[in-house]
Amino acid sequence: MDKKDSPIVKREEETLLFWQENKIFEKSLAQDSPKGEYVFYDGPPFGTGLPHYGHMLPGTIKDAIPRYKTMRGFHVDRKWGWDCHGLPVENLIEKELNLKTKNDIEAYGIEKFNKACSDSVLRYESDWKKIIPRLGRFVDMEDDYKTMDTSYTESVWWVFKTLHEKGLIYEGFKSMHLCPRCETTLSNFEVAEGYQDIKDMSVTAEFELADEQNTYILAWTTTPWTLVGNVALAVHKDMEYVRVTSGGKDKTYILARDRVADVFGDREYEITGSLLGSDLLGRSYKPLFDYYSQKEDLPNRENGWKVYGGDFVTMEDGTGIVHIAPAFGDDDMKLGVEKNLPFVQHVGKDGRFKEEVLAFKGLSAKPKGNPRETDELVATWLKENNFLFSSKIYEHSYPHCWRCDTPLLNYAADSWFVKVTAVKDKMIKATLESRWVPGFIRDGRFLKGVESAPDWAISRSRYWGAPLPVWKCKSCKEMSVIGSLAELKEKSNGSEPKNKEGKTDMHRPYIDDVILPCVCGGEMRRIPEVFDCWFESGAMPYAQRHYPFENKEWFENNFPADFISEGLDQTRGWFYSLTVLATALFEKPAFKNLVVHGMIMASDGKKMSKRLKNYPDMIEEVVDVYGADALRLYLLPTQLMRSEEMNFRLEGVEEVYKKTLMRLANVVAFYELYASATPVDKGSDNILDRWILARLNALVVSVTDSMEAYELDKATRPFVDFVDDLSTWYLRRSRERMKAGDEGALSTLRRVLLTLAQALAPFAPFMAEDVWRRLQGEGESVHLSRWPVANEMDEGVLEEMRVVREIVSLGQEARAVAGIKVRQPLKELRIKNQELRGKDEFLALIQDEVNVKSVVFIESLESAVEIDTNITSELQAEGQLRDLVRAVQDLRKKAGRAQGDFVSLVVDTDADGMALVQKIESELKNTTKLRAVLYEAVQGETLSIGETVMRIRIVE
Repeated sequence: MDKKDSPIVKREEETLLFWQENKIFEKSLAQDSPKGEYVFYDGPPFGTGLPHYGHMLPGTIKDAIPRYKTMRGFHVDRKWGWDCHGLPVENLIEKELNLKTKNDIEAYGIEKFNKACSDSVLRYESDWKKIIPRLGRFVDMEDDYKTMDTSYTESVWWVFKTLHEKGLIYEGFKSMHLCPRCETTLSNFEVAEGYQDIKDMSVTAEFELADEQNTYILAWTTTPWTLVGNVALAVHKDMEYVRVTSGGKDKTYILARDRVADVFGDREYEITGSLLGSDLLGRSYKPLFDYYSQKEDLPNRENGWKVYGGDFVTMEDGTGIVHIAPAFGDDDMKLGVEKNLPFVQHVGKDGRFKEEVLAFKGLSAKPKGNPRETDELVATWLKENNFLFSSKIYEHSYPHCWRCDTPLLNYAADSWFVKVTAVKDKMIKATLESRWVPGFIRDGRFLKGVESAPDWAISRSRYWGAPLPVWKCKSCKEMSVIGSLAELKEKSNGSEPKNKEGKTDMHRPYIDDVILPCVCGGEMRRIPEVFDCWFESGAMPYAQRHYPFENKEWFENNFPADFISEGLDQTRGWFYSLTVLATALFEKPAFKNLVVHGMIMASDGKKMSKRLKNYPDMIEEVVDVYGADALRLYLLPTQLMRSEEMNFRLEGVEEVYKKTLMRLANVVAFYELYASATPVDKGSDNILDRWILARLNALVVSVTDSMEAYELDKATRPFVDFVDDLSTWYLRRSRERMKAGDEGALSTLRRVLLTLAQALAPFAPFMAEDVWRRLQGEGESVHLSRWPVANEMDEGVLEEMRVVREIVSLGQEARAVAGIKVRQPLKELRIKNQELRGKDEFLALIQDEVNVKSVVFIESLESAVEIDTNITSELQAEGQLRDLVRAVQDLRKKAGRAQGDFVSLVVDTDADGMALVQKIESELKNTTKLRAVLYEAVQGETLSIGETVMRIRIVE
């Protein structure tokens, strides 16, 4: 199907124009809101690319809930935001400018580099402003917030200083994950985003004891590149270790008894002695590499290259002996601090071996593309120097930079931290005060992550970001933390960061030019680090409104937010950073309600990939063909609302388009055809009218309850069945009444369609608006109307109609088994269920649907229903009439004849066929508005009635 073939797409575009020209969104914000504020936070996307399905899904959720709450009488501000800072933008500009390293950036110039970053941030802004409204979303994209704005950064400074004053900020030196390509550390939840399965190398190295010739301690490592930085070995003092000889060699090996079989494998070996780990403590061994052990000026050198005890040593893998390189591991560093070990950092922040490491100088420790290349070179060197016991290739999950895909290094580095461990209990308490949908994400994945969370490294050694507001004096080490531009101006004696245009600009390098006088008489200069962009995202509730410098009273009266929504991947990202800062600042959750959605995958179950083009273009192939409402109604009722993955199927969107939207559009078109004047709400006692209104009430109750529980899947699923019932049961059964101008039926249908439009408005806003306007609903727009209130439920009529439809289905099934078509009338249908006895309106429906003359109740039936298959001549004639009537009506329709037009029927058949038609000719004429029936040869439609074949055609 093409865009030009879709009336729904055309109407969506017309509706969007109507909204924009008449400012319907703005009017929904300005109208009376008796229930007050409902606060929604919108997590900002990057504007460096175009919107995709990952934006469509949360955007639909973020649109549906605020629309619903607006209709319930709340004022719901919807402020769009842009994520502007961070490595994603820097990586993009580095590629465009062909800059490979931080040195390249500094040579190019920080000012020019950051200007390029700034210019790139909103390069697709105009496209976003077209696409987001086209997806049916009401959001203010003009009065937006940008994380690079001065007002935003000033609030971020306030957050940092407030936490510092609370004792929750500190500068520390810790083992963290470093991206050598970006030359900066990552936070723990950034690391969690980038794990990939790779084939790596492990080695078991031989460390010779210094005082016992030919006796070697075996230590296993999965990071051979760190062996150059080895300064100690660790054993568990309470575990048993053994001496082993193997293969007639003159070497003796020491390792844990529990690990001997695994380490030696198929090799012959003999255990020659036993000792405890404590017996090894303090023993010295010869370094594998002598680049650092010979340096007399190396601090704590006398404590190096000895055996120490460590409780972290286990017998689960390796040799039961751990190689210690304090610069490249958390346990290693802790032991290094505890035992005053020498600190050897033989790899720089660029991930390359330093000049003094002659065998490997300049090599990348963990090269992108071949992460074990250097490890293999180290293993080769160990083998050539008789230090290699064994090596092995193995597959495991390894952390990579979530933006540039470079393998990360566990690296001891200095950083600024938020002391998460100090507020962890309060974070748990605050989290339990919020509702998550689905709840198991909160109680499982999120809270377990909080319980085990380390302190949060929030500084980055980069360029394009909000600068940390810390100034230090080189002379006396005095430090000043700044919380606002006014404070900066005051302490710098009037200096402000200004760019070339003379505007206040808090970015580097302008902020770095601001110098503060120190009490010692020296100068305080800003430290070079910028904020982790996740800290900026977590500060969004305050920074988007420039709190506390503006909107102070409003914010404090409306915090925390009522609602947010993002994908499962934000459990360790935005949800976490919001929670840390809200708890640390106010001891509150940042939000009351959260919908966590799952991820949309390609139809083959793989991630959607631009390179593979394994998914249809969201606009050209989906929205422009089936409409935004079809896509919204396809996504919302699924397992995505339960944080599960779902494979995207274009056929699924098409099914929603045809079975829900087109079917509803056809119902509206039928109403318009016969409602010459919009009828008032006349009321009706007709059982079908009563039933559809009861179904409508049930729908409104179900949708309302589900939306109050933030369960959008449950809220949207009932629409499919309701539209099906409305079209294929109610309208089909009521068609003739409406054609005859029955005001009760037409009034009921109008009421149903208008109420349905209101209930559908949050989920399919275009279709809802189109129905509302075509049926002249009260007010200018359905999105300015109030949420429908269900009337008293008629449970009885719902149950009785359910029984009717069940009996009809069984009756038609019985006809099919007997091989009798539905147009052939039968004498009776026998029913075992007695529930409908005496309820003539329902029985009339059954008679008409199953095409029987009567319904008989017989409790003793073996089956639920039974049909009388005996067809009398009278019944046969009636069936033949129905067949002919159906055929003539089809011909009239194909010829485009109006209902009241008289035509003639030409019949070409044999004598038996002529006799058959003549027998029912009078009734046929009355039923189908025939002027005459002519019997002559004709080329026309072939029709079989029983064993008789005829050709028929209509003429003037």
